[in-house]
Amino acid sequence: MSQDSSFDLVICGVGGQGIVLLSNIIGRGCAKADLEARTGELHGLSQRSGTIYIHMRIGKDNLSPLIPYGEADALISLEAVEALRYLEYLKDDGVIILNKRVINPPIEVAQLSKEKRTDFIKFDEIKEKLNVITQNIAPLPALDLAKEAGNPLTENVVFIGALSALKSFPLDAEVLKESVAESVPKKALDVNLKAFDLGYKAAYDSLCQTVECVERKID
Repeated sequence: MSQDSSFDLVICGVGGQGIVLLSNIIGRGCAKADLEARTGELHGLSQRSGTIYIHMRIGKDNLSPLIPYGEADALISLEAVEALRYLEYLKDDGVIILNKRVINPPIEVAQLSKEKRTDFIKFDEIKEKLNVITQNIAPLPALDLAKEAGNPLTENVVFIGALSALKSFPLDAEVLKESVAESVPKKALDVNLKAFDLGYKAAYDSLCQTVECVERKID
């Protein structure tokens, strides 16, 4: 990896989705590749299904861990609604790796239930709003892929696999898989690595037609 590689990433979702572990795996990969990384986090709301986000800046000369508005290279959203909340950080034509899973905010659920309404926001509506900023969106059925891997709790690792397919991302798949192996319990290693591979493959099916990706190494 080049020391001059630079990549700004926003990761978001709701409590309980394993977002902190996801960022720790990427951070461990940066350490293994001798890349500087800075993070800024908001978490601790998992008991209330609250919003969680992490700013991750990989590369030199990042004095602040926080990404300015409109400068993130990529946004990973483990829950679709949360992508709308943090879209302002993404640069024009940036990349969004988007979970097709919608977890409606508790306040919205409570209000609509009170009014006996069922018009919750749909995934297609979310994607349409995101397309105003970028067409480079990879919609992933991450929970389904995690279940296919053998454990729904590996949903977060699916996104790491997808991210590793991007040529602009300064960590390759092998380094990240080593980080996964060092970050999860040994008994869960096989399912996590399978989830990684499924995410990697899914990126080629949904994103790599429009965004430059690395040469495919996982069949």
